[in-house]
Amino acid sequence: MTTLEHQACLLLGSNIQPEKNLTSGLNLLRNMVTISRHSSVWETPSVGSSGPDFLNLAVLITTPLKASELKAQVLRPLEIQLGRVRSANKNAPRTFDIDIILFDDRLLDQNLWSYAHRAVPVAEVLPDYPSGLGDTLKDVASELAKTTLIHLRPDVLVDKNYEASPPQHNNTRSN
Repeated sequence: MTTLEHQACLLLGSNIQPEKNLTSGLNLLRNMVTISRHSSVWETPSVGSSGPDFLNLAVLITTPLKASELKAQVLRPLEIQLGRVRSANKNAPRTFDIDIILFDDRLLDQNLWSYAHRAVPVAEVLPDYPSGLGDTLKDVASELAKTTLIHLRPDVLVDKNYEASPPQHNNTRSN
């Protein structure tokens, strides 16, 4: 009997010791799923709070787990392992956060189309993902990057043994 492999796009983020926690999170995730590629690291201001800036990166993975199993068996335990504490404030600073953006090409997070901190990293690994309105994710991310403080962080080497996808956006604003 063959095991069905699912493809997912995850968004990893941190704004508490983010350089350390993104690297640790990616390395721990690698032990639990197959990572096919990841984006560059991007820095943006915190959304919904006055907390420190976030570092984010997108990861394409394959897994035999269903989305609910992936979340329960891999992602939430990994967040806890890296010190994530959930509170009533969903925008509170955090050591590590993982969101499932797409699962088997099905969009699970509609915020992808509204926020550069989501769209820009995901567009690096899935630039041609369609919006349903005729645009590609790369196009939408490029527009969002024009109105958001977001910048590439090439100094954050989350995986020294893996070369990240080249950046797709040259029109980002710097702090």
